[in-house]
Amino acid sequence: MRCFLSRLALIALALSAVPPAISALTQKTEKKKSESKAQPREIWNFDGGIYFETDGTAQEETCFRLNGHLTAPEFFDNLRRFDTAHGTEFRRGKEVVTEFPERLTLTFTVADFPCADQLKTIGARTYLTREMMSNMHVSFFWKHGITLRPVEQVTREVAQVVRVDPYNTKVADELPERFRWVFQIAIPSEGVPVTDSLVLIFRAKDNNRIAARVAARM
Repeated sequence: MRCFLSRLALIALALSAVPPAISALTQKTEKKKSESKAQPREIWNFDGGIYFETDGTAQEETCFRLNGHLTAPEFFDNLRRFDTAHGTEFRRGKEVVTEFPERLTLTFTVADFPCADQLKTIGARTYLTREMMSNMHVSFFWKHGITLRPVEQVTREVAQVVRVDPYNTKVADELPERFRWVFQIAIPSEGVPVTDSLVLIFRAKDNNRIAARVAARM
């Protein structure tokens, strides 16, 4: 009888020791999960600046492609974006970056490009012309959430029209002229949060139609 009771006591003692072990294991697992959530889930590298691209429509069946680049001396060097469970943070080494520098340089090009439905067909089409481009106006905005605010005191530093030579130079005289427009704009950005986006909106002057819209975002 004593032996039986002793066995029961040992079993009970062993069982009483199990919950703490399980609890400790659970705590370690939860700690690891918590630590993993605190680590960056995604990292973006902004060396060289911000690049963006979009397509637009100058008029019916005449489209263009816009390529842009937003930069500033040394500002984007080693700049990283960290997306974690606790939010987004921008860092350059150990330094936390919250605002853009005093000025950004925006460079973008506009060139003729087939409309989406024209990529599947072969035939004559109307190319982007000087007149079509002169009929467009571009506006610049800072976007915070869903709010747009105009960029003040924008300065145009470069505006060029470059003729694009055809691949087959032997028939160049028989082909319509094609051009590429190059612009460089100084964007005042002192005090602007790096979480804001620079939005470009192209509108046709004659009917205020939006020809293209694109955002340069971190």
